[in-house]
Amino acid sequence: MNRHLLADTGVLLGRSLRHVWRSPDTIITTALMPIAFLLLFVYVFGGAIDAGTEPYVDYLLPGVMVVTIATGISYTAFRLFMDMSNGIVERFRSMPIARSSVLWAHVLTSVVSTAISLAVVVGVAVGLGFRSTAGLAAWLAVAGLLVLLTLALTWLAVIPGLTASTVDGASAFAYPLIFLPFLSSAFVPTETMPGPVRAFAEHQPVTAIVDAVRALLDEQPLGMDLAVALAWCGGLLAIAIVAATATYRRRFA
Repeated sequence: MNRHLLADTGVLLGRSLRHVWRSPDTIITTALMPIAFLLLFVYVFGGAIDAGTEPYVDYLLPGVMVVTIATGISYTAFRLFMDMSNGIVERFRSMPIARSSVLWAHVLTSVVSTAISLAVVVGVAVGLGFRSTAGLAAWLAVAGLLVLLTLALTWLAVIPGLTASTVDGASAFAYPLIFLPFLSSAFVPTETMPGPVRAFAEHQPVTAIVDAVRALLDEQPLGMDLAVALAWCGGLLAIAIVAATATYRRRFA
């Protein structure tokens, strides 16, 4: 981003964050479902799931982090849809600002609010018994991977935010993403799944991302998981930015 774009994005980001601070229910709601999953799986299903020698909450947390991100991006689509419906985006476009700063401000707002929700979820997991001996470098790697995933999914959420005809349609985009972790290694080892389901679970992006985060937090060998996770997130991010930008241009052509 050039200097002009950075300055304009910073101003619009401040506006979006002020809206979030004035309505903290967004962050609360984003964290509420993942926390409910934590409680449900740890206290209800955890005793029936064999996740190896580690405590189940340690196994579970990386998948719940992905659910937290998927839940949060629905609000990006919602906020962008509302700005479109209220004519705010057109008003911004009439000003001498970088055109893409409108989208970048929404995307970065999602990153900030999702990071806060993730911190809340990790705090609850610690209260439930989660422990990690990972060092600072490993935690930074986890944070970087989760930020990359958040960026990729948020840019995807920009598309329904620009094109949906109703607010429900804009927000519904995230629902399949919320349930995709259930068909991965997020909650149970893939080895326990029947053949076709296992094949899908082992070759979808959530499994690679969850396994990479889990290995980093457990200080276990990463194998190819981190490289595969980065490839999925990086490729999705590149495609999403191109598609969202093209949609934005067509919308105001």
